[in-house]
Amino acid sequence: MCSRTQPIACLISNVWVVTVKYYTHFVTAAEKARMSSEWAGVVELTAPMDGRGSASRELRALLADSFDVSTEDIRILHWARLH
Repeated sequence: MCSRTQPIACLISNVWVVTVKYYTHFVTAAEKARMSSEWAGVVELTAPMDGRGSASRELRALLADSFDVSTEDIRILHWARLH
């Protein structure tokens, strides 16, 4: 039971966050990513991506932000939702 002095911490500890996982395979030509230019792995999101054409742009923006590069430097070769 939550005490009245710590309701936020108690609420947060009782929240279940369901993530959506996507396999991604992409390349980048950015100078900042000079250690490697090709990447593959799983990306976890707190909400599913839009299944239409904007999903690729959304994923590019997310990856670019994570790698601190421009979205123009990211080229997605393949992505798929994991079940």
